[in-house]
Amino acid sequence: AAPAVFSVGSAPTPTRMPLLQLLNYIDGRPVASRSTARTEVVDPATGEAYASAPDSGEADVDAAMTAALAAFNSFKRTTPSQRQGFLLKIASAIEAHADELARLECKNCGKPFLLTLDEEIAAAVDQIRFFAGAARQLEGRAAGEYMEGLLSMIVREPVGVCAAVTPWNYPLMMAVWKWAPALAAGNTVVLKPSDTTPVSTLRMAELMGAILPSGVFNVVCGRRETGRLLVEHAVPSLVSITGSVRAGREVAASAAPLLKRVHLELGGKAPVVVFADADLETAAADIAVAAYFNAGQDCTAATRVVVEAAAYETMVALLAREAEQNTKLGSATTMDSEGVLVGPLNSRAQLERVKGFFDRLPPHARVVAGGRPAGGRGFFFEPSVVAGLRQEDEMVQEEIFGPVITVQPFADEAAAVAMANGVQYGLASSVWTSDHARALRCCRAFDFGTVWVNTHIPLVAEMPHGGFKQSGGGKDLSAYGFEEYTRVKHVMSKL
Repeated sequence: AAPAVFSVGSAPTPTRMPLLQLLNYIDGRPVASRSTARTEVVDPATGEAYASAPDSGEADVDAAMTAALAAFNSFKRTTPSQRQGFLLKIASAIEAHADELARLECKNCGKPFLLTLDEEIAAAVDQIRFFAGAARQLEGRAAGEYMEGLLSMIVREPVGVCAAVTPWNYPLMMAVWKWAPALAAGNTVVLKPSDTTPVSTLRMAELMGAILPSGVFNVVCGRRETGRLLVEHAVPSLVSITGSVRAGREVAASAAPLLKRVHLELGGKAPVVVFADADLETAAADIAVAAYFNAGQDCTAATRVVVEAAAYETMVALLAREAEQNTKLGSATTMDSEGVLVGPLNSRAQLERVKGFFDRLPPHARVVAGGRPAGGRGFFFEPSVVAGLRQEDEMVQEEIFGPVITVQPFADEAAAVAMANGVQYGLASSVWTSDHARALRCCRAFDFGTVWVNTHIPLVAEMPHGGFKQSGGGKDLSAYGFEEYTRVKHVMSKL
């Protein structure tokens, strides 16, 4: 039987199967939207619609907020051990349904199945279990008599109802990054997934609903306007978004009138600085995986390679070889095949966006691999390498969000640092060298929230993820990410 959040709706036609009719998840149960507007959900690997989701309106958002607020009044009183228990049970439920959730994520996003199962679902389960432990590990200053006869102590409290907006590149995992620390701290959540990728989040909500008290976790589907309604609603005390810089600015502006706390994890343009003394063949192979994973639709993707001039042409050739010979591009019929790394882009609009960067290339740029859509069904784009670019070029400055590596030469360490930092983003970066002191100097100089040395893209639940500059503010994962969903209260008592 289909999950309750899905129902078979529109009748089949000679050209397509019936669409799954998706429902919102509010107050512990699937709920039909009060809005009649719908959005089609498309499988990016085939380009075909297979589901229809609500484009929720004000009444839907208000119902979800009402449920979350009512649930918060009791959920905030739960003990850390009780919240840990909820999260551990949820992690086990997701683990037990891993294949199902991976299938839903793959059909919704066009991801390779085996990679999604191993690299995303398993990681999400681990992250939930981390925050289950974090629920019992909140730290603060020791209570003390800082003024004679008066005892002071610090209390960390949940913030309240949290509004969350998640992106389309990692729908299930990014939802976990928001609700897991929020619930661990005693908050309740209303979450809006991307209008193109709501399916796995809705199924996860249903699994969670069998464990959590009603109203603790709610999902409202919709487009940008639904997100605005979420952010501007009077109930939430905190708004968290993972998305583009544009989306982050819009959320911050919408949250400003009520001075809500805002947690922003936005775009990136990660520099990958390679010195001539690095192991170039290993670096090229590792960089290609970090660039092309999830079809480059990752804000930390290793897509902006900056290479010492003495090794520049060698690295360009090595990266071109990786793109053309060693990176397996999927197709509408091969996304379950072993070894597939690159799936389709999220949508036709995203395919056109990536293609547009190539249409606008300056004359001095040189496409040495790929550079065009793969053709056939779906939204596939060839793994690509572009050389000859300059620092001011659009491909260097703007987030492409596709399977595209750009390569630039640098003269010396100072120039490498200047080129690395010479963008509006500050999320992630890496340096590749056999000189340990040089690596540490670059770590100090790079203006990015994460610096990897001789690797790129691994994340662990225990360490924070978040950026500087236009990449937003706030941290995901780690104890720092947990604290984002708490507030600090000072209690002073006369002795």
